[in-house]
Amino acid sequence: MIYLVISILISSLIFVVFKLFDVFKINTQQAIVVNYAIALSFGLGTSNVSVSIVEIPQQPWFLGAFFLGFLFISIFNVMGITAQKNGLSVASVAGKMSVVIPIIFGIIVYNEGVGLVKVIGILMALIAVYLSSAKSDTNPVKFKNLLFPLLLFVGSGILDTGLKYVETTSVSEGEEPLFLATIFGCAFVLGFFVVVSQLINGKFQFHWKNILGGIVLGIPNYYSMEFLLKAFKTDIESSTLFTINNVGIVILTTVFALLFFKEKLIKKNWIGIALAVFSILLVSFA
Repeated sequence: MIYLVISILISSLIFVVFKLFDVFKINTQQAIVVNYAIALSFGLGTSNVSVSIVEIPQQPWFLGAFFLGFLFISIFNVMGITAQKNGLSVASVAGKMSVVIPIIFGIIVYNEGVGLVKVIGILMALIAVYLSSAKSDTNPVKFKNLLFPLLLFVGSGILDTGLKYVETTSVSEGEEPLFLATIFGCAFVLGFFVVVSQLINGKFQFHWKNILGGIVLGIPNYYSMEFLLKAFKTDIESSTLFTINNVGIVILTTVFALLFFKEKLIKKNWIGIALAVFSILLVSFA
């Protein structure tokens, strides 16, 4: 349980870092690329598995790691935009409501049971994302305000599903740091190509604060994933683990948003957050 608690705390801090990027005018995209270089170095530095770089593509989890690396950098960019445009609480709810996607995956692939309560929980999660994205209690939510939370919702769900599947089917005990390093390395390479294309097109502007921002983001990013993978290895049931993890991050991030950034939540947002917590509990324990 201690691994899960630490992962929740660190994951919540990641949302705060993204919000600080907006405050200090740090280029999110550049910082994310640096962040993956830092996370890669931490993964390689903490790995006890002696495998050369040439042998990594031969590992059974390599293709999965490459796909997850692409998702990581894509979702991280969407997460940063959502936190800055919609607020910490919205980004947290949209990202963590994605727990319904791994559950749907389990129903389809693993033939897990499905009932009315679980279906209600899934629909409630979608409504929670909609309400938490609202900017007014009287006007309907505009699509431009809903776009990034929805992308974060779907992307995070696919990411969680893929991470859990690859980790449990292909990653052996003790290989977690190397597995994470490979994911972060693939994400770094993909992000580096984007930066190079910007440099070629004359759209790249370098600032040292972007490097610093990437370092500040990279350290908690790596350890949040390492402790989550360690939690996967415990005897906590998957549905219970995802429930505690996602509810904890939603609540803690909302507290951070209210205390440190003075974010103002309207009635719809509070209802959305309450529905978010309730829907996760419904779906996971149905």
